Amino acid sequence: MAFVLVITTLPDESSARALAQALVESRLAACVNVLGSCHSVYRWQGAVEETGEVPLLIKARAERYAELEALICSRHPYQVPEIIALPIERGLPAYMAWLDENTAAP
Repeated sequence: MAFVLVITTLPDESSARALAQALVESRLAACVNVLGSCHSVYRWQGAVEETGEVPLLIKARAERYAELEALICSRHPYQVPEIIALPIERGLPAYMAWLDENTAAP
């Protein structure tokens, strides 16, 4: 079974927590870490912007990535949300089994 670590950011803690809850309730993620606020600097529509954001670390099945991406996009306030998926190459076997169990399709 292949798993991914998906990274996204949201503008505030309440929207980050709401998305995390939806991902875990739908079993698209076994766990979502809602990190502390960070300061982001980026280029958007030709201008350099700065804003506070709340990062999420999402542990999920690779095979369900399209569903996960669709859920994030449907609930995300940004026009183009950051959604980056990295393969999980290795992990503690007991943790990987837990990921498998908690991301199985309902």
